[in-house]
Amino acid sequence: MHWLGSFLFFALLGLVQTLSSTGNRLLVVSEDVVAKEKYSVFWGDLESRGYRLAFDSPKNDKLSLFRHGERTFDHIIFLPTKSKGLGPALTSNLLLDFLEKNGNVLLTLSADSPVPSAISSLLLELDIQLPPDRTSLIVDHFNYDTNSASEKHDVLLLPQSSAVRSDVRYYFGDDGVVAFPRAVAQELGSSSPLLTPIIRAPDTAYSYNPKEETITVEEPFAVGSQISLVSSLQARNSARFTVLGSVEVLENVWFDAKVKAPGAKDVETSNRNFARHLSAWTFKEIGVLEVGIVEHHLSSIEESNSGNGSFAQLGYLNPQIYRIKNDVTFNIELSERSFEGLSPFIVPPGDELQLDFTMLSPFHRLDLKPVATTPNSTIFSTTFRLPDQHGIFAFRVNYKRPFLTNVDVKREVTVRHFAHDEWPRSWQISAGWVWIAGIWVTVAGWMAFVAVWLWSEPAYERSTGEELKMPSSCKDIRPSFLLALVSVFQLTRAPRNLGAALASCLQSSDCVLVDRNRPTDCLRPPLLETLPTQCQQLKRGFAECKRGMIDMRKRFRGNQPMAVSKELEGEKGGQLYAGKMMGTGAKATGGGEDEKEGVETVMGLDGEKRVVR
Repeated sequence: MHWLGSFLFFALLGLVQTLSSTGNRLLVVSEDVVAKEKYSVFWGDLESRGYRLAFDSPKNDKLSLFRHGERTFDHIIFLPTKSKGLGPALTSNLLLDFLEKNGNVLLTLSADSPVPSAISSLLLELDIQLPPDRTSLIVDHFNYDTNSASEKHDVLLLPQSSAVRSDVRYYFGDDGVVAFPRAVAQELGSSSPLLTPIIRAPDTAYSYNPKEETITVEEPFAVGSQISLVSSLQARNSARFTVLGSVEVLENVWFDAKVKAPGAKDVETSNRNFARHLSAWTFKEIGVLEVGIVEHHLSSIEESNSGNGSFAQLGYLNPQIYRIKNDVTFNIELSERSFEGLSPFIVPPGDELQLDFTMLSPFHRLDLKPVATTPNSTIFSTTFRLPDQHGIFAFRVNYKRPFLTNVDVKREVTVRHFAHDEWPRSWQISAGWVWIAGIWVTVAGWMAFVAVWLWSEPAYERSTGEELKMPSSCKDIRPSFLLALVSVFQLTRAPRNLGAALASCLQSSDCVLVDRNRPTDCLRPPLLETLPTQCQQLKRGFAECKRGMIDMRKRFRGNQPMAVSKELEGEKGGQLYAGKMMGTGAKATGGGEDEKEGVETVMGLDGEKRVVR
């Protein structure tokens, strides 16, 4: 039971301290002792919301906004002072440092008190202009309280709900009338996007110095909607700075006062409700967005029968690398702080929460749609296809709107190219079907050509005798191309007809028939010289023909034609080989008779003259 009591204690303490997302340490800077009683209702409202108030004078030397580089207070309220300067702990530079440390400031002004120089310098830094006359106030002769300012018309009555734009949520109260007694005009610079007016003056209002006893005002400081009664600045780190033009709005007298506009009935002011919402926004109780879960993953789109697509998760959450053209789903969870705690964030009408998928510039800018709601948050999601570009990309949600804290979420990922096995197959690309068909037509045509070539080999005629007729060209005795296709390791077969002629000649020679030598021995010296001239010529022609088939100089030209048909038929005559007459002057013999004594000169295959016995 002890741990249960501790748990309840810390839970209740957390509920009190989590009303403001920044903290609950509040410093009230005032040198007026009566101020604590004059604004007692306002102080009570702040304490009821969990703030710890610390009242201190600006002249206190022990006052310090920082200790060891950290804030000693989370929020500051400045009440008007009579002096023209503040202490050394409240200079404009220190106040800027306080804003940079995510501190919040509520500054109140009054036409009865001059603005300190440190505050004026700070406002100039923030591009907020005040009237040069320290006692100027706003006057409106059409929207004033007839009960308290029937003559001076310096108590303005304005509606509480006056939104800046239709797409911007208004956090400063409901319907009602707010009284602004003796308000100081403010003019906002147009160059700063961080400034936003909360309540503007009506078109009939103008800034006026009551000390100038003139009937008309020739050059007023600002008129109409140029005047801002309540201004706000939200820094880039979401620190908030609010300027309230009339500190009397916070007084107890005006919290439940009865006011009456010209030609209207008496109504009760809404100053207390307005002060509650104004302080709550300044101290980050409302208008605060908190980011929960941020995730991204691969997804697949599944079509349903109704035509609507559903998304299924693929892989694990938040991968570091994706592939181009992947389908990716991005989810972000957003909550909004309110007086009741965290609540689901709802995008205002006319506005969109967007996701940028960016490298140096956005490749995709998509609207995030709410897909689920929890008791404390809303989950926004979108699914898209990654671009056809590799590199380092980032999922970024950059949501910056008036009166809402900035949301800037960035998640970097790597997008890679297709891997070698991830490209679509060629038959899956319809534009490539023409090329695929062309490839197969080429293959089929080549195979048909090879088949026709193989079955179209010329037929060689046989002679009337037993011997084969000598072909007229070595090109006609090429080896069978079919054998080369059957065995790529087998050497090219010798010319068929010429080899048969040489074998027939050897079988009829004396070297084989009489001397009983092997044909292969007869083709080698010294038996080669005993062969008839016809066999020697066939042997040389057979060798040269085989050599010509592998000679690179003759593979395309082929061997030159030769004429040996007469020798094969037994007629006399010379033989042409390689275009030259062979054996010129040689005497033909039958191979059986004895060679006569003497020498003769013959022409060899290489063109040189040789001596033959």
